[in-house]
Amino acid sequence: MQQPAEPVVSVTLAEIARIAGVGRAAVSNWRRRHDSFPSPVSGSDANPLFSLSEVEKWLDGRKSQRKKSKSPVGRLERLWPKVEALGDRSAMGAVLSAVGAELSRTGAPDALPALPQLSPEQVALAEEAVRLAEQEGASETFDFLLQRWLGTHVRQINTTPEPLAELMVDLAQWLGDAPARTVLDPACGTGSLLLAAGRRWNGPDEPTLLGQDVDPVLASVAAARLLMAGASGRVVVADTLRADALRAVQTDVVLCNPPSNERDWGHAELATDARWLFGQPPRTEPELAWVQHAVAALAAEGTAVMVLPPAVAARRAGRRIRSALLRTGALRAVIALPPGAAPPHGVGLHLWVLSRPSEDPAGSVVRLVDTVGRAGAPSPGKTSIDWPALRATVLNALRDDEAAACVSVPVIDLLDEQVDLTPARHVPAPDSAAAINLRQSWTRFDLRLGEARDVGRALSKLSPAQDDGAVTHTTVGDLELAGALELHSGQALPEPRLRRGDRPSDAVRVLTVPDLGYPDEARHWLPAVETETGEREGILTVTSSQDVVVVGALRAFDAWVDAEAPTVLGPQLHLIRVDPTVLDSWFLAGCLRSPANARQAGTHASTSSRVDVRRLQVPRLPLEEQRAYGEVYRQLTAFDQAVRELRTVSGDISQALGELLASGRLPRT
Repeated sequence: MQQPAEPVVSVTLAEIARIAGVGRAAVSNWRRRHDSFPSPVSGSDANPLFSLSEVEKWLDGRKSQRKKSKSPVGRLERLWPKVEALGDRSAMGAVLSAVGAELSRTGAPDALPALPQLSPEQVALAEEAVRLAEQEGASETFDFLLQRWLGTHVRQINTTPEPLAELMVDLAQWLGDAPARTVLDPACGTGSLLLAAGRRWNGPDEPTLLGQDVDPVLASVAAARLLMAGASGRVVVADTLRADALRAVQTDVVLCNPPSNERDWGHAELATDARWLFGQPPRTEPELAWVQHAVAALAAEGTAVMVLPPAVAARRAGRRIRSALLRTGALRAVIALPPGAAPPHGVGLHLWVLSRPSEDPAGSVVRLVDTVGRAGAPSPGKTSIDWPALRATVLNALRDDEAAACVSVPVIDLLDEQVDLTPARHVPAPDSAAAINLRQSWTRFDLRLGEARDVGRALSKLSPAQDDGAVTHTTVGDLELAGALELHSGQALPEPRLRRGDRPSDAVRVLTVPDLGYPDEARHWLPAVETETGEREGILTVTSSQDVVVVGALRAFDAWVDAEAPTVLGPQLHLIRVDPTVLDSWFLAGCLRSPANARQAGTHASTSSRVDVRRLQVPRLPLEEQRAYGEVYRQLTAFDQAVRELRTVSGDISQALGELLASGRLPRT
């Protein structure tokens, strides 16, 4: 009988670049220069798709590319398009779970929740991944597939970020001193919270980790992650609210990031459920059903920590249950997180810390913590969270009654008509108008104003000369052909290996076009060893001292001398390395960044217009004159920096004085 044809696995230009370990620009050059490069099999002119098997044959046939196509990144990158070709989130997740179960070397079929039987194609992919793991490492292979799967379905799968999961474990330890023998996540998703608990309580008395989720694929992936981590526990598939499969469990810790805004959660059929210790949740308040489920699952001294939307603390429909939680002493703390802590990133979520109802709740208090505007929260105009600082803010607020970020509110004071538990309603706003802060701001203002004035005086003495047409121009492309400079384009970055957060002193910052909105700090970095290796293998573009960086995207076009080199450059960023005996870097950067220069060199074939860097023009001047112009550009750069910082500190002072005015604390003149 004839075997069915093997399905065609398609890859994009970006995926080909990752497979080959080169930048996307290199792949585009291959298409233009080599007639033998495979033709697209589908897609569009703007986004063509190519046959993976034809691309692999072409790469293997090129002797100069053989080493790169056999690199560790390339082997994993070759595997992923085959998995992605399955198309379905569940089918891909089933392969991922099977790989995790096999790589964990348990061999126990009961270790994972029941899944539909894998198809022959899924089995073959799982076996290929396991064979690949013998070369790449079990955890590296599984983590690569997991991150790609989560990234592909980022809109369908919400995960709890690792720093938030660690903070939730901290809160569980803050309230409960006894060791955790069991940890439960009744809506475990892919298992991030259970893994955080396993890392924290790893040791001879490690707890049993119990997870439950209604989605069989997510539950299976969570179980596979626990197996890969060597954790003790199990994950079951069940609808937690309607048909709790772990109803007999009394656990020491509950960690949960439940689904929100669900209307079909079983309101009518669960009207007499024994878990509703504080009243039946309204149909529009499914989050309060999860809260009561968590409390009902706790052992006598247990603690629950939950991620909830901020509206749960104030919605009118839930005030009766909130009141009961307060009266019984079950609600111990509410922490308001800054936006960006977890999906949905535009909302500042809340953490609720709960316990079993107290036998003597009289005189109890609730800790309310507001981290918005505090240490660790994003500053105005930025989105990145300093998690170590934010964690310190939260824990200090809970441990210290005098901390500025929190208040201990007697329950009786919260039992009004609204029963509003929003921390911002009760915690005083950060006092940015404190006398010492105001003095420091004025000092910074005077310093920046003096810098801007000094540089401005020097620049104001310059006057334009008459254009007599004596100055001729050349282009970056001509200078490159003449050997006066080298032009290198930024390349696709190894996303699974990029780090975020605080950058160690020996690490190398990574710059992409989206990072240009954050001029003072790049959001990503790479270890120095990986950067050096990537530059040596030609898969990373890294700047050196006096290199000029040019942005190739017309909407964000700019050019500057990289005074913070080395820097790893991403796509649409270009590096120009000059011959110092011919060109001055500062002169070149000053000439290139002209908006008029960018307009004439821009391509307007699509909505994402780009600048052809080789068409940018530079005046032909002797080296000594270049250096004189370069010094002027140095002064102009210093002037721009001083003015930007002056604008920032002026905003701080205006805000501080505005707060003094609003609170009636401005002194009378």
